Amino acid sequence: MTKQNSTIKNIIFDFGGVLMDWNPRYFYKDYFNDDEKMEFFLRNIATDEWNAEQDRGRSLAEGTEILIAKFPEWETEIRAYYDNWTTMLRSDIPENVAVLRKLEHSEYDLFGLTNWSAETFPYALENYDFFKIFDGKIVVSGTEKLIKPDPKIWEVLLERYNIKANESVFIDDNAKNIETAKNLGFVTIHITEETNLAEELRNLGVEF
Repeated sequence: MTKQNSTIKNIIFDFGGVLMDWNPRYFYKDYFNDDEKMEFFLRNIATDEWNAEQDRGRSLAEGTEILIAKFPEWETEIRAYYDNWTTMLRSDIPENVAVLRKLEHSEYDLFGLTNWSAETFPYALENYDFFKIFDGKIVVSGTEKLIKPDPKIWEVLLERYNIKANESVFIDDNAKNIETAKNLGFVTIHITEETNLAEELRNLGVEF
């Protein structure tokens, strides 16, 4: 957490790990029924770095075929990744969504800035009603072809909505993203398992 730089007007949420509980292990744990094999697959085959390229804008189909060409012996497991993506999106994170719902009726403008595939994000929009609170003010990496921690995606947000970094709280669970946001002048809250988001916001002077 960084100290408040000026009057806070905007609160910007990352989604995965902040408002949504997504993890490929929610599907592959039962699929493999072998934790060691599952971890090998996710660390060496269908890695976070590979998935991030789909979040950057590469199509799910292209990403899948590229990985199969590289690891043909894992074709069935690789194809299962996006075929079962909705199982990986287990639920919202209730305590943080509760804070968002309280902020809906506050004086602050609310925004989303997420690393998410343009192909899979619509499912979340349709199935979790709290996304409506943002009133469409969401910047999605897969749509922009930019991905955090590239500073350019924050610049898209700032310019599109005519807001200032030093008047904005940025909330994310990724330390690299928090570091970039700090360097750009945002007030930040780094979400960990121990974070009480409501308390952190109140410590910054946010009233809701």
